[in-house]
Amino acid sequence: MTESKWYWSILDGWTMSRRSFKHLFRNPESLFLSFGLPVILMLLFVYIFGGAIQTGTDYVNYVVPGVIIVCVGYASSMTAMSVTQDMVGGLFERFRSMPILPSSLMVGHVIGSFARNMIGTALVLLAAILIGFRPSAGLQEWLGVIGILSLFLFSISWLSVVFGLLAKSVESASAFTFLIMFLPYVSSAFVPTDTMPAWLHAFAENQPMTPLIETLRGLLIGTEIGNNHWVTIVWFGGLLIISFVVATMIFKRRKSE
Repeated sequence: MTESKWYWSILDGWTMSRRSFKHLFRNPESLFLSFGLPVILMLLFVYIFGGAIQTGTDYVNYVVPGVIIVCVGYASSMTAMSVTQDMVGGLFERFRSMPILPSSLMVGHVIGSFARNMIGTALVLLAAILIGFRPSAGLQEWLGVIGILSLFLFSISWLSVVFGLLAKSVESASAFTFLIMFLPYVSSAFVPTDTMPAWLHAFAENQPMTPLIETLRGLLIGTEIGNNHWVTIVWFGGLLIISFVVATMIFKRRKSE
């Protein structure tokens, strides 16, 4: 019985993931936000701001991790809005009358979000290489990049699901994700934190995006990582667990309403 339940859970989750993929490619706005925006931001920062910012290395090498993280923040709003749309649009109610696990709705959104962001990340890296990005990472470092990014993407995806479940409208779901989009700008993503005012420097150094970006930058181009990788794992591992538990609790509560 347990094995059968797991089998149908996986099958239903995959069905909802396929639905997310189809919606992405049928929606020009979502397609641009996921795949076009990352490349445009990369070109914008490198060619417009890069000449005015001194980072001790070619700016394209410095900025790649920050662009990836910013684009994940923008994409998180799309995930939250999609979850809210499904909840307020009556899809969940229809699932109740069908032989499908309603919780697969959340799983489908998470997997769809993860896949979109991974494709966007690959496009950022490809565009960066075409304009001069030269990573020094070996196989071990690339595996580390994939692992850290996967942890970050899953944690943000589940947090977006939480926001989507809490929101009462699609518009408010988008507003909930503002903090995710804002934090990378107040970090070491685009400028060294020691160039910031003292009060802002303290915040930038101790918020979760800075150790994440410093870890990715160190893995990609060999800058000093220190203990940033452990701090990143604690921050986003904890966020993943908390977001998953909270999303499950909210979903069950709404299920009983």
